[in-house]
Amino acid sequence: MKKNGILFRVASGLLAAALTLSLTACGGSSSNSDASAAADSADSGATHLRLIYSPSLCAAPMYIAIENGYFEDEGLDIEQVTVDAAHVSEAIGADQVDVGMGLIGKLLQPLENGLPIKFTTGLHTGCTKLLVPGDSGIKSIADLKGKKIGVPGLADAATVISKRSLSAAGIGVTDQNMEVEFSVYSRNDLAQALQNGAVDAIALGDPAASIAEEQYGLTALIDTATDPEYKDEYCCAAFVTSKLAEENPKAAAAFTRAVQKASQWVQENPDETAKIITEKEYVSGDVDFCAQILKTYNYKPSVQGGYDALKQNAEELTQIGVLKEGTDATKFADNAYIFFDDVPDAPESDASTDTATKSTKASSVSFQPAAAAEAEDDCCSGKITKPAQDTNAKA
Repeated sequence: MKKNGILFRVASGLLAAALTLSLTACGGSSSNSDASAAADSADSGATHLRLIYSPSLCAAPMYIAIENGYFEDEGLDIEQVTVDAAHVSEAIGADQVDVGMGLIGKLLQPLENGLPIKFTTGLHTGCTKLLVPGDSGIKSIADLKGKKIGVPGLADAATVISKRSLSAAGIGVTDQNMEVEFSVYSRNDLAQALQNGAVDAIALGDPAASIAEEQYGLTALIDTATDPEYKDEYCCAAFVTSKLAEENPKAAAAFTRAVQKASQWVQENPDETAKIITEKEYVSGDVDFCAQILKTYNYKPSVQGGYDALKQNAEELTQIGVLKEGTDATKFADNAYIFFDDVPDAPESDASTDTATKSTKASSVSFQPAAAAEAEDDCCSGKITKPAQDTNAKA
């Protein structure tokens, strides 16, 4: 596999180094069940990996890789470690997790500050929107100059997307020339803030964005699933810690292959995916609405696509002052990405995959169900409920 710039390649024949993994969950001590899982992993010869977990629809490939036995097929024993989205970087830095997936745009600044991860493959496109009231006089991004935009956080991926689009429309978004106002609200309060006129637009990820759009009759000025400038750009990518990439590249490659295969399966089976992940309580909410949202994304995984998205984000975030002035986007992407010789750019399509062949051993995976987790992720998280008809919503 080739790419522009310096290649960070790992030969397929490279033997995995011995890797001793801590089973301590975030801030806690190892439990008897953790010790038992470690013993089972050792007995089976599988490599134990700690996967970041929060109830996120975007992360469907991770859950399908578990339920369809793709991790197990690759010789991996997965423990899911619940981490609040606001503390993902801390968990990675504290060596509490080994693998996961995340929004590329949000992780670039932490990467610049030394976050020890390597992206390995793009997983899907879509999942972020910038919305205005349906009867608003705001018809384009250019109309947002001087307006107030509600966001979940100043470093949120939706904020980054908004800044990129605003800058492209000639609106200042740097500290030296800020021509819009970003106001932070709780993700659950954004739609109401827009309805009440406290802000002129809101930027957030799905499913909250899609729910608000339908319930309040909102119009999307930006929809990364369909807009020409974003629809082919991977928003979310799989990553491994730099430690795992260095000490056990074989396991890092195996993880990447498993989630690629699972992502492709989600692409071909969105209805079945929604059914599985809700029944197994990885996410909670309406099955049909989950499936509806999944169908708006492109879950065709791509190693090169993930790299290209990372580089594109680095270029534009440098231009608008999110990354340091003078950042070389190619070098940045090369340092933050890893290409494996034994990982394809994307798995071959297999639309004939029979869900009945799923591994029954997946039930041995250790995880905390979504119903018991309170963490809120940047996109596609929380209880996903089809919006009820709101007779007071603006048409």
